[in-house]
Amino acid sequence: MKRWIKYGALPALGLVALAAATLFVGVQLGERKMQRHIDVKIAPLAAQAAGGDAERIARGRYIFMSRGCTECHGVNGAGKTFVDDGKDTRLHAPNITPGPGNVVAAYTADDWTRTIRHGVKPDGRPAIVMPSEDYARMNDADLAALVAFLRQMPGVAGERATVQFPAPVKALYAFGVIKDAAERIDHALPPPPSVPDAPTAAHGAYLVNACIGCHGATLSGGRIPGAPPEWPAAANLTPGAGSAMLRYESVDAFRAMLRTGKRPDGSAVSTVMPFTALKEINDVDTQALFLHLKSLAPIAAGNR
Repeated sequence: MKRWIKYGALPALGLVALAAATLFVGVQLGERKMQRHIDVKIAPLAAQAAGGDAERIARGRYIFMSRGCTECHGVNGAGKTFVDDGKDTRLHAPNITPGPGNVVAAYTADDWTRTIRHGVKPDGRPAIVMPSEDYARMNDADLAALVAFLRQMPGVAGERATVQFPAPVKALYAFGVIKDAAERIDHALPPPPSVPDAPTAAHGAYLVNACIGCHGATLSGGRIPGAPPEWPAAANLTPGAGSAMLRYESVDAFRAMLRTGKRPDGSAVSTVMPFTALKEINDVDTQALFLHLKSLAPIAAGNR
């Protein structure tokens, strides 16, 4: 019996050793992948936002406040810690103002475009946590307005980025299970034409691009790749099985959720949702988003 136990344990020990070796190799490959160089062709960004500088900057401020930028960089742009599980995961967004500790002092217009739209830093390395897939389909006018606003922000003291992941996450990243934004973006796809700001489904289809990082390209939600394990699955925004949109029969109910973080029944939506930004969305954009989401074809939850 003891000999049987001894020999039976050998395969198990072998599997443990193999798993440990795979994890070790995965960590090394993941760290190397984070330092890889990515070549992307940057089309010059024309300052196409309507009106003069003041109007362009006002538009840029609205985009900054309402598209999720403040969730990581803060309202003042100095950056903040937005994930810290007290263990092995800590994510701190960098200071993007001209103040002490900033990372953008030498940024050109092309550098802003490369980082925001393509998820690639000026030195060619991936911006690991930057959700550039949410901004890759931003039209030139809006991107130009956003950059104009960012470049005139008051300087505030802050820090450079901190990106700290546990070993299993690095391994999953190395083997392509978890991907950074630069891997998910079609860098050859030209920016979309401008769509008039109006309470239409067409405008909503443009705005909803800012939601795909969490809710997926199909907007059907599911577990967010690379997110902390305690985060809930993203909601299904289509009318399919498990849809969150079935709760919102009117744009007023939808607007109230964005403003308060609560569902029509009074229960709280997960604070993973970027309510600091969502509450800033104006009525025209809110109605456009609502109309677009209600027009989607049903997809079962989780089919990202």
